[in-house]
Amino acid sequence: MQLSSLLERFNEPETLKMAKLGRELRAQGIDVIDLSLGEPDFDTPQHVKDAAIKAINDNWSHYTPVAGFLDLREAVCTKLKRDNNLDYKPENIVTSTGAKQSLANAILALVDEGDEVIIPTPYWVTYSELVKIARGKVVEVRTTPEAGFKITPEQLEASITDKSKVFMFSSPCNPSGAVYTKEELTALAEVFKKHPHIYILSDEIYEYINFIGEHESIAQFPELKERIVIINGLSKGFAMTGWRLGYIAANPAVAKACEKLQGQITSGTCSITQKAAVVALTGDLKPSQEMTEEFTRRKNRVMELIKDIPGVKCFEPQGAFYIFPDVSSYFGKSDGTTTINNSGDFCMYVLNTAHVSSVMGDAFGEPNCVRFSFANSLPNIERAWARVKDALAKLK
Repeated sequence: MQLSSLLERFNEPETLKMAKLGRELRAQGIDVIDLSLGEPDFDTPQHVKDAAIKAINDNWSHYTPVAGFLDLREAVCTKLKRDNNLDYKPENIVTSTGAKQSLANAILALVDEGDEVIIPTPYWVTYSELVKIARGKVVEVRTTPEAGFKITPEQLEASITDKSKVFMFSSPCNPSGAVYTKEELTALAEVFKKHPHIYILSDEIYEYINFIGEHESIAQFPELKERIVIINGLSKGFAMTGWRLGYIAANPAVAKACEKLQGQITSGTCSITQKAAVVALTGDLKPSQEMTEEFTRRKNRVMELIKDIPGVKCFEPQGAFYIFPDVSSYFGKSDGTTTINNSGDFCMYVLNTAHVSSVMGDAFGEPNCVRFSFANSLPNIERAWARVKDALAKLK
């Protein structure tokens, strides 16, 4: 059987692969603590669930407009004005089956074969693979923990060519937890102003999970707004991963292009989810704020636990719910049976020895690092890091 060559252009997400391996061990009766997946371990707020139940009882059970119900797109506009002081109209909004589909729509709408897409490392695993699917060229720009895992204006300028089409980044960042300040975005904006052929994809899905203050969007700069595609959704900030609701805010031409693509792939996303999303976006944000407060406590505890593990260098995250330590000091070490040559070996060793799942840094463009989530209960986090510490102590 001859399958499409498209499948050879991209890789399976390492995040999903590690979760799968963890489930397989768990099925064998092994107590695996999952620190691999990026999913809040909280339930969806009750007022959002109530809205979904009402939508079912009110028979919102039919096909939906491809871009989403008008009241949902208006709710997105309300949220963008309330939280970000950004003015958008429903014609700028396209809702999708998760922010991942929103990203795919945007990349496929903007990138042609040979176009260069600039992506600062570390980046979410799907960014590079979507560019490959679109036959674009990924241009990685390496950042460092010393620079807060953030690209500098000088690095950005040096990476731009006449083939550059898109710049793609996230703030707060998955996996590093880096958050761009207004001053840092202002400096990047000055570079973009000189290069009007570049679109900017700003992934803001972790917006509410911010440990250092107010979220800043690069769309706040009027000179750039027409070239910016905001990607956001409800999975992280509202604990609605399984509901599958993402959205873009973009200029009407890009929005219509995304709508055209989506119309041939999935059409409109779930009607019940959309009605619940209206309430989530316009209603009480207290559950989201309480969730972030808990993530802050966990982040602080993880940073304490990490300090007790020799050879692990860790940037303190400013947002999201991951730590992304440099574990390269363990490369070349062995417990007598297993030798750690890279971050993939490190993750497999920790999974098989400590029974803790994580994700190798290569998938995020940073081969010396490993991503651990703290979207798990504090007792589980403490048990997990005690196991990791014991397992790493066996390496000589």
